[in-house]
Amino acid sequence: MNKLAQKISDSELEVMRVLWSAKKAVTLAEIRKTLSAGFEWEDSTIKTLLRRLYSKGVLKQEKRDVYYYTPLVSREEYEEYTTQTLLNKLYQGNAKNLIASLVSSNKLSQADIKELKDMFKVGDKNE
Repeated sequence: MNKLAQKISDSELEVMRVLWSAKKAVTLAEIRKTLSAGFEWEDSTIKTLLRRLYSKGVLKQEKRDVYYYTPLVSREEYEEYTTQTLLNKLYQGNAKNLIASLVSSNKLSQADIKELKDMFKVGDKNE
């Protein structure tokens, strides 16, 4: 699990989502354009978030005509880290207890439950 993932704050995560979605190096202008749909952040705010992420080693910046930014932590690594953190914090690392909690609180639809059952069946074939 990538330990860099633990360093990403909620605001920084919004920037990382833009970088992950882009699947290529992007400029501040491209990041700002994407974020403008949901946030009214000034350029200085986005620059600060990018600077923090760079100093944490979570993204790299490359100077061309302007700076281009690329994530060094994948979305999958971040999701794995946050999922494991949630499991450890709330369910003592036990995924079964998380699923039981979701089922008992009616957070899963019948379609979700069927999909999970199908996933478990696929897992059985690999043994």
